[in-house]
Amino acid sequence: MFLEIWNLSMIAAIKKDEELIAEMDSLVNDKAHFYLWWLGQSGFLLQWKGKRVLIDPYLSDSLTKKYLTTDKPHTRMSELVVDPGLLQNISIVTSSHNHTDHLDAETLIPVLENNPGIKFIIPDANRDFVAERVKCEKDFPIGLNDRRSVAVNEFTFHGIPAKHNEIERDGNGNCKYMGYVIEFGEYKIYHSGDTLWFEEMVDLLHPFAVDVALLPINGNKPERKVAGNLDFKEAAKLGKAIGAGCVIPCHYDMFMFNTANVNDFIVEAEAIHQPYKVLKGGGRFTSN
Repeated sequence: MFLEIWNLSMIAAIKKDEELIAEMDSLVNDKAHFYLWWLGQSGFLLQWKGKRVLIDPYLSDSLTKKYLTTDKPHTRMSELVVDPGLLQNISIVTSSHNHTDHLDAETLIPVLENNPGIKFIIPDANRDFVAERVKCEKDFPIGLNDRRSVAVNEFTFHGIPAKHNEIERDGNGNCKYMGYVIEFGEYKIYHSGDTLWFEEMVDLLHPFAVDVALLPINGNKPERKVAGNLDFKEAAKLGKAIGAGCVIPCHYDMFMFNTANVNDFIVEAEAIHQPYKVLKGGGRFTSN
């Protein structure tokens, strides 16, 4: 009974599971636009010219189960958008760093199993950890570092450092926390991963003239006992500073202890005239 009441109180997805997949499939032959669906937390599915890129997906309850009896319960706020076992025809999947909501075995193992030929892009510093977590060969993931790029199919991924809460590097100088600018055709999307603002950020990103920036808004509060992120003001301000055509906020409404009010972001973005799009779980952004 408790579980049923808890589920009913969750924020509902606009579309989910088979209905969401059907929408994606109905648009797969559209070559005039790209599409982004928010899958919750920092997870997105990018579709362009029939190709699908799965960005930092967290599609399980692994963290809720892990922390259930601790002083840091990860009580879920929003219902699961899609069973990862339903995701097919995925060309590329990414992980920006090793935290479970960006590198989830319960999500990634079925995705990797169900999509022959899929490519997996990660920070090269995390290769051993990633291989152990998702049970893959160490040479399977494509490693990337900041200020480096890799082309996969028609997508080019440019590595951007992320500060979570520091810009950490391994013994070879490779970034452990990263963001990516994804370039395809005439478009560029920036997915920051988890990051605070850092000194070089604007200078690194402004030359890309990104069309869409996918930015966290949950902020940095040490009492949460987790590494922090941009807050709603910083996300809007960063979008403005780098000339982003649109900011889509993320990393909120997943866990009760670590969220933000997206309406605060809306007020800030409108105050500084930064274009934005707020999605709900399973919601879609369509390029012009």
